[in-house]
Amino acid sequence: MFNIVIADDYDLVSREAFKIMRNTVAKENPVLGLATGSSPIGLYKKMIADHNSNGTSYKNVITFNLDEYIGIERNHEQSYYTFMHENLFDSIDIPETSIHIPHGDCGDMEAECARYEEELKKVVIDLQVLGIGTDGHIGFNEPGTPFDSLTHITPLEEQTRKDNARFFEDDISRVPTHAITMGLASIMRAKKIIVIATGANKANAVYGMVKGPKTPDCPASILQDHDDVTVILDHEAASRIA
Repeated sequence: MFNIVIADDYDLVSREAFKIMRNTVAKENPVLGLATGSSPIGLYKKMIADHNSNGTSYKNVITFNLDEYIGIERNHEQSYYTFMHENLFDSIDIPETSIHIPHGDCGDMEAECARYEEELKKVVIDLQVLGIGTDGHIGFNEPGTPFDSLTHITPLEEQTRKDNARFFEDDISRVPTHAITMGLASIMRAKKIIVIATGANKANAVYGMVKGPKTPDCPASILQDHDDVTVILDHEAASRIA
């Protein structure tokens, strides 16, 4: 079931997401599923500001990230490990031992998939943060990913690599070709999900997620089967469903 929230600009979109996050963090020992990319940065900034201004603590929070590139080291400037520390973790009081991000630079990636999925099954994620790709992917679950997928290795579509080239000096040849990601079934185990999307380039994907047929061709359409999904959009991203 979708709760659609439409806000006037990115800051207000982030503010709406933060309202939900703040309520979750106030719970006892919350577990957060976190995303990277440009969509959640405003949310993370508001989490940091709240921590600094109001003393909201993350000492009892556990986090699990959706995904990581394969083939770059953890300290690479564009690894998701680096992204999360620079954009959130280094500015709040969460213990490093409570942070879970898949390893993309270990020797046996199949074993890493199994290990990460096993860690996920030990908890229930209270709030999963998602963006959505222009092709309808969530996490790095590209079109065609089976709905029953668990944590797995995935080749990245050319469109995804083009979309992410902006983080690699607009050079697609520098964007990794594979990633490790939570599967769609892994994501669906979360109690509550928020999807953040802004911009006209996301309008078709948002339509496919909310109103299109439920099909692996639009991986986000699996969210039609979840009981508690809040989709937070600006007017451009909402243009096809408003």
